[in-house]
Amino acid sequence: MTLSRSADDLGRRLMERLDEAAAYSMPGQGVTRLFAGDEHRRLLPLLSSWMRLAGLEPELDAVGNLVGRCPRALAGEPVLILGSHQDSVIEGGKYDGMLGVAMPLLALEALREQGCEISCAVEVVAFGDEEGVRFPSTLVGSRALAGTLDPKVLEGEDKEGVTLREALARLGADTSRLAEVRHDPERVLGYVEVHIEQGPVLENEGLALGVVTALTGIERHRLKVSGKAGHAGTTPMEGRRDALVGASAMVLEADSLLRRQDSLVGVVGQLFVRPGAVNVIPSEVEFTLELRSPDSEERLAGRRKILASLAGIAKERGLELMTSMNYEAEGVTCADWLVRALEQACREEGQPTRRLFSGAGHDGLAMNDLTDIGMLFLRCKGGLSHHPDEAILAEDAGAGTRVIMHLLTKLHDMPRTDRWMRPSP
Repeated sequence: MTLSRSADDLGRRLMERLDEAAAYSMPGQGVTRLFAGDEHRRLLPLLSSWMRLAGLEPELDAVGNLVGRCPRALAGEPVLILGSHQDSVIEGGKYDGMLGVAMPLLALEALREQGCEISCAVEVVAFGDEEGVRFPSTLVGSRALAGTLDPKVLEGEDKEGVTLREALARLGADTSRLAEVRHDPERVLGYVEVHIEQGPVLENEGLALGVVTALTGIERHRLKVSGKAGHAGTTPMEGRRDALVGASAMVLEADSLLRRQDSLVGVVGQLFVRPGAVNVIPSEVEFTLELRSPDSEERLAGRRKILASLAGIAKERGLELMTSMNYEAEGVTCADWLVRALEQACREEGQPTRRLFSGAGHDGLAMNDLTDIGMLFLRCKGGLSHHPDEAILAEDAGAGTRVIMHLLTKLHDMPRTDRWMRPSP
């Protein structure tokens, strides 16, 4: 079968759609579209129109995912799920997440225009939440599909005191139907996501596309350093129990230890100082620590080493340190048969590629509990993401779209191993 749509035409159309979606943002730089917010609600009709052009029937589910199903999926056939998230970080870019929604929809639309049959039933999902910016939870949409979402997260509140349940009701989602969102593993063939790389590897090697082998494990900690407040002008420097000075030493120590690791990265992304007065010695500091690695053993060993070292700093400075882990997601491996299927589609498109792991989590972390996962990376300028200057090339967007078109028409030719051939646990 010959695909008649040129990569140039597809790339132009996809970039136009991504520009259109980016307009659904809060005021300010870049794209700010929070889960179950007004911008999310206003975007849904646009995404629904793209789904209908692709031959899919859209439906908003109980957790704010917009799910488009082809007729064969509606008839109950096992489905290949494609998609990504529509929410963003604060002042993020226009391609993170949305690329993986718009590209498969355009691929399906182009195949439909050409009268080409797809090789299996398909669902495309615009996940409602992946970034975890508005509420104290993340991967809400994908965990619901996988059947691993704890209903208690619906009671989590944003900074305005609005619960997730209330926000979803305003969006038009009926949370009483949460159980219906869960997919039966026996009726899912796999999950494929397209995403910008969010790193520099592909650009450095002159490659448009990469095939992902694994998604990183992630854990997040909240640390509280307690000292003693005092007058900044009358308390001698010697003997002060300054929580901020101690916390600063801890941040530097964590950074130093992380720089000595091969496949472990981390960041202190938030820091809160109390009482926060210009002339008072800080009595308490809270800060976050996030660690990421595709190797769970290295991540756990790194955690132990870092926390032990920070505890030593606290003791040396006469401070108290309390730590708590508030999020953990194990890294997952992409299914070999989907890795090979994506590589084959790239070869058929004349696209050289390479295998690489993802340093970000993505909805695949949750979807792996449901089915086999695969992921295609698109290079991004300077490896920059979560930033208004996030950028991709139209020619890469077109090439990726044609790869997904090939995947959708040839997937039945690929031998399915891994979970596909194993009985469900």
